[in-house]
Amino acid sequence: MRLRMILLLAVMALTAACGGVEPDTSAAAVADDGPAQPVAVLGAEGGFVTATMNVLRPPRVVLYGDGLVIVDASKQMTLTDAEAGEVVTRLENDLAGQPPTATPKPGAPSVTDLPDTVLGVRGKDGKMLEVRVPALQQLADFYPKELMDAKKTMEDLATRAAEEGADYAGTRVRVVAEGAESAEGKPSPWPQGVPEPSGTIDPVWQKDVEGAAASAITKAVPAGQEYGRSLFTTGSGKIFVLSWRYLLPHEQSPALPAEG
Repeated sequence: MRLRMILLLAVMALTAACGGVEPDTSAAAVADDGPAQPVAVLGAEGGFVTATMNVLRPPRVVLYGDGLVIVDASKQMTLTDAEAGEVVTRLENDLAGQPPTATPKPGAPSVTDLPDTVLGVRGKDGKMLEVRVPALQQLADFYPKELMDAKKTMEDLATRAAEEGADYAGTRVRVVAEGAESAEGKPSPWPQGVPEPSGTIDPVWQKDVEGAAASAITKAVPAGQEYGRSLFTTGSGKIFVLSWRYLLPHEQSPALPAEG
């Protein structure tokens, strides 16, 4: 599998850079015959965002073992084995020795309500090394340079995907409904075939759907639709704002929970 090749290339590059001996290839490879798994990730967590955004926010950039790159769950492109291996090697170098949560140097200004940057790379042992960095962009001068270098490596992929990539469309969709009884605008009938919210809505309701339901929601609420145009009324007369995004390959579990 290309995942094995990418990780092997990364290990070989690190060994060569350090003047080491030939690596033990049996330790470098990762057996993975299941769903596609990320080998490098850039994302964000937390911060002052709406409940809907918190549920729907995708990773900024994900690189998979087969070279597939998906940006913001909306654009995709495919790297060669050499390109993907280089990305993994760079992130391994930059994240090596970093703590799970980075702390800025003394003297850093207080920054609140901003998300943590999440950087991740899958090592030769098959485990994902993740580093969370509070307010990385704003406090860049107070963190090790390698963290910004790792972020730039992944942001460069995002820029390239925006220029060269194609639209991404997954087979499954995450739907989020947020109560909007006082919202302005005329709500539309609930999309046929899409499950309606059930149980306690606190503060949002979410459901992962596929097949006809996924097609119905993406047609009813086109990407980028304005707030007032995504109002829908359930059969019981409750009004919600509907939002959605495509699930990424590693988020698409083989079995979805029962709808209802």
